Amino acid sequence: MAHVGIIVVAAGSGTRLGADAPKAFVEVRGVTILERALAGVFGSVEPAQVVVVAPASHLAAAKSISTRAAGAASGSISVVAGGVTRQDSVANGLAALDESVRVALVHDAARALTPSVLFDRVVRAVESTGNGVIPSLLVSDTIKRVAGGTVLETVDRSALVHVQTPQGFPRQQLVAAYAVAEQEFTDDAALFAAAGNRVEIVEGEARAFKITTPWDLARAENVLGITSSIRTGVGIDVHAYDAAEPLWLGGLYWPDEVGLSGHSDGDAMCHAICDALLSATGLGDIGGRFGTDDPRFAGAHGDVFLRETIALVEGAGWTVGNVAVQLVAKHPRLGGRRTELERRLTGLVGAPVSVSATTSDGLGFTGRAEGVSVIATALVQRA
Repeated sequence: MAHVGIIVVAAGSGTRLGADAPKAFVEVRGVTILERALAGVFGSVEPAQVVVVAPASHLAAAKSISTRAAGAASGSISVVAGGVTRQDSVANGLAALDESVRVALVHDAARALTPSVLFDRVVRAVESTGNGVIPSLLVSDTIKRVAGGTVLETVDRSALVHVQTPQGFPRQQLVAAYAVAEQEFTDDAALFAAAGNRVEIVEGEARAFKITTPWDLARAENVLGITSSIRTGVGIDVHAYDAAEPLWLGGLYWPDEVGLSGHSDGDAMCHAICDALLSATGLGDIGGRFGTDDPRFAGAHGDVFLRETIALVEGAGWTVGNVAVQLVAKHPRLGGRRTELERRLTGLVGAPVSVSATTSDGLGFTGRAEGVSVIATALVQRA
C-alpha cells in the first residue's frame, strides 16, 4: 500500500473564472484543468494514493477524467464529494485516505500546470523533517501597506514569499489539526500551524500558478502554447551474461543463447526503451517506477514493463511517435530475427520501432563478451 496520499481539491465553483462549469472542468487547450493537474500528480516518482474531491454535481465526470488520467494506476485513485467550504472538502479527502498513508499532500487542481518534480520535492522534505512543508517563491514586487486609498508604509519583502501547493504534512498531525480547527483558514499550512505544528518551505515552481481569473486562464493557454508538443528521450541499459538464465531480448525468447542476469528477465532492450519513454515524458526512470524491491516485477518479462510504461506515458497525455534502439554486444546476432524483433516491439509500443546492432570492436565489457548494452531513443508528442 502507498505511504503517500495526495488530495486533489477540485470542488470549487470557479465564480471568478466566469465559466459555465465548475473551474476544474474548464478546458485549457482542449484538456480540463483537472486532467492537467492529475498529469502532474501521476508524473511524480513516488507511488501515491490519489483522492480527487469534486463537486457533488460532477462526480461522474470527475471519475471519468480521473480514471483516464491515472491510466494503469487507476486502482490508486478515488473520487469523493466536496463540502461547503474548501476546508470541508479537504477533510472529506483526508477521511478517504488508506491507513497506510503516512505523508498527506493537499493540492489545488487550479494549479494545473504544477510540475511533477514539485510533488517529489515536498514529499522528500516532509519525510526528512517530520514537519509541514509548503512550496514558495520569493516576492519580486514592492509591497505597500495601505488603508483605503492611502499608502501607509513600504513592507520589507525580504521576509515575504508567495505560497503554492502541493502542501505536505505528516498525515496523523494534519488529521489532528483538522479535528481541532475552529475557524476557516486560507490554506492548510495555516490550519496546521495554528494547532502548534511547525511549517517549513521548499522552493516552488513558476508553473504552479493558480488559475482563478480569465487572465490566469489565458496565461495557462499561452504557457502551453509555447511548450513544445514534441519531446525526445534517451535510455540505456546494461546486463551481464548469465549462462544459467534463458535469453529474453526485445520481448522475444532466444533459444540456445546465453541469458542475461537481472531482477526480472534481464531484457535490456525492453528496459532501455522504457527508460527512453520515461525520459522523454519527464516521468522518471525504470528504477524509480519499477524498483528491484517491488516483488510484482521479480522475473517479469520485458513486455510487462513496456505495457506499464506505455500506460504511464498515455496517462500523462503523450503519444509515442517512434523508437530507435541499438544493441551493442558480441551476441546474440540479430540476423534474420531483426524483422521479427521490430514487429514485436512495434506491437508492444504501439508505434514504429527500429532495431540495429553493432559491436564495440573488442573494447570494454561488451567487447570482452561480458554482457550487453542497449541504447534507445524515443520521440513523443502531446496527445
